[in-house]
Order: sequence, then C-alpha cells, then structure tokens
Amino acid sequence: MKKKLSLPPLMSDIIISCYLLITLFYRFQLENSTSLSTLHSLFLGLSFVVILWALIKLKILNPNWFGMFNNSKKNTIH
Repeated sequence: MKKKLSLPPLMSDIIISCYLLITLFYRFQLENSTSLSTLHSLFLGLSFVVILWALIKLKILNPNWFGMFNNSKKNTIH
C-alpha cells in the first residue's frame, strides 16, 4: 500500500503563505499589464483559492495556521 503524501503543519503553513503571496502578486502584475476586468480577476483569484482548498481537503496540506487556533484541551476538567 502506498503512503499518502502529507506535509507537516508548519511546512504546510509556509507553503500556503508563499502560495497566497505569489498568486496575489501575479494577479496584480497581470491586472497592470493587461486590461483585465474585475470579474476576470475575481474568477482568477477564486480559481487559485479552489486549488488551495483541494490540496487541504485531500490532506496533502495540513495547515495549523501557525498555532493561532490551538485545539488543545489542557484547561478542561472531566
């Protein structure tokens, strides 16, 4: 059985951050160099987000959001 590719949370966070910055920069460059309408730009941005969502849904990327949303239950009493 093949092992599924799954990146650690910190590496996933770094990849997601870089991906978002690069695609945002790409969209701004494309808008400035062509006469791209707002609707086309939004569609392009949505397409980039869908790719990212698919990678997270397939559990290839496992974001931890840099530890901002810890789900630890250390303070709960049973």
